[in-house]
Amino acid sequence: MTFGPVSAKVNNKVEGLHYRVYHNKDVEYLDLHAPSGIRTYTRSLFLVLCKAVHDLYPGSSVVIDIPVSNGYYCNLKLGHAVTPDDVRRIRTRMQEIIDARLPIQRFETTTEEAVEMFNRLGDGQKAKLLRSSGTLYSVYYVLDDYKDYYYGSMLTDTGQIHLFGLEPYFDGVLLRIPSAQDPSRLGELIRQDKMFEVFKEHHRWQGILGIKTVGDFNEAVKKGFSTDLINVSEALQEKKISQIADTIASRKEIRVVLIAGPSSSGKTTFCKRLSVQLLASGVKPVQISLDDYFVHREDTPKDENGELDYESIHALNIPLINEQFNALFRGEEVELPKYNFQTGMSEKSGKKLHLDENNVLVVEGIHGLNPLLTAQIPDEKKFKIYASALTTILLDDHNYIPTTDNRLLRRIVRDYKYRGCSAQETIHRWPSVRAGENKWIFPYQEQADVMFNTAMLFELAVIKPQAEEVLEQVPENCEEYAEAYRLRKFLRYFSPLPFRALPPTSLLREFLGGSSFKY
Repeated sequence: MTFGPVSAKVNNKVEGLHYRVYHNKDVEYLDLHAPSGIRTYTRSLFLVLCKAVHDLYPGSSVVIDIPVSNGYYCNLKLGHAVTPDDVRRIRTRMQEIIDARLPIQRFETTTEEAVEMFNRLGDGQKAKLLRSSGTLYSVYYVLDDYKDYYYGSMLTDTGQIHLFGLEPYFDGVLLRIPSAQDPSRLGELIRQDKMFEVFKEHHRWQGILGIKTVGDFNEAVKKGFSTDLINVSEALQEKKISQIADTIASRKEIRVVLIAGPSSSGKTTFCKRLSVQLLASGVKPVQISLDDYFVHREDTPKDENGELDYESIHALNIPLINEQFNALFRGEEVELPKYNFQTGMSEKSGKKLHLDENNVLVVEGIHGLNPLLTAQIPDEKKFKIYASALTTILLDDHNYIPTTDNRLLRRIVRDYKYRGCSAQETIHRWPSVRAGENKWIFPYQEQADVMFNTAMLFELAVIKPQAEEVLEQVPENCEEYAEAYRLRKFLRYFSPLPFRALPPTSLLREFLGGSSFKY
């Protein structure tokens, strides 16, 4: 199935097809196979959902809330509990709006006028966000009689939407979108109950703090509450780590803690903080690096391009991992391997290890939750943790913040500060990093005994000053500029906070610097 353009890169900046060209420009059209294209499609689908609910249930509201199960959980406030009949009615109305091929009109006005308009419409969250954005002009969209604001480009008419799904999901609905790999079909519906509960838990925390959106956050910063936000967020995170450590300590049969998570999820600092809490609970952690269990380079599998695939689980010596771990659990002494990255050979390290009764192995790596990794180790001896930055604060009720953007910004800053990589290089490599995560990490995340959210309410405000400085160095004439420009534009919504306000054990210091932990 072929797909027409849904947006375009104009001089390396993504614009909607509403954009008018008056002078010579470099234009590259984007369809649904491009990440920017699927984002444009998804935002436009959000607009159609909001319009349908507006038509059917006057005075109601929609919160585009949680990216889950290859779709988006939407919290519908209809004045009553959402029923299957409500979902059917909304789905039917959405299809009618799509079939009518209604134009999605783009308007630009002063931000002051946009704030007044959304206040009149009863959308205080949008008004709050735009008021705190610091921009002179703002764009909004009109679909028939319905006005809304969306961050980023939109389709030009509803007829460009060819596929969507809407079904009951917990106490709301799941809006399903086309698969990024094959836009002719919907993304596979997979249950992610544990992931969903983590998001819900953090929303409850935000409710305690009274911070639901970036507009709320900016207002709190302006009123001088930033230190309180940082301290409470850090305390809630530490309390969760302490609870995980207590659970592990209470189950004497656990001998190995397996920690997995995607790139820039803060696994390393989480490991260190968990180790501190385990010691406080009477358990002595022993960390083992899976990197030392790589097979010889000549035995490393290759990817579809013929390159050595160190991301593959088969790049690890799985039989040796299971053999040595079980020997340790039996009270035997083993000599750990050491992988020589210069020669590409697995060597003996000379480092002997023996576990005492109160020792627990702590193993961090992308394959920690993959059953193949520890297939010969009894389940009761394992405790599996999935750690990721699951961003829970919203820009406003209809504009969520992608968790991948959060992680990418962390990685851009860290790679620049500690690995000598420019933002351009990090952005260039990001798609291959994401492909590895989709293959080796995300399919196993629901198998975790516990999920830990490493994202914090205030973190994008703290990352902003350092990230903007690095992103501004990306040349306008390179392919990666479009993504750098998008991220810079996105960061402008946040009131900046100085990172010196963070405690030295903060997970964010893994990326920003100044940690009391050694890496």
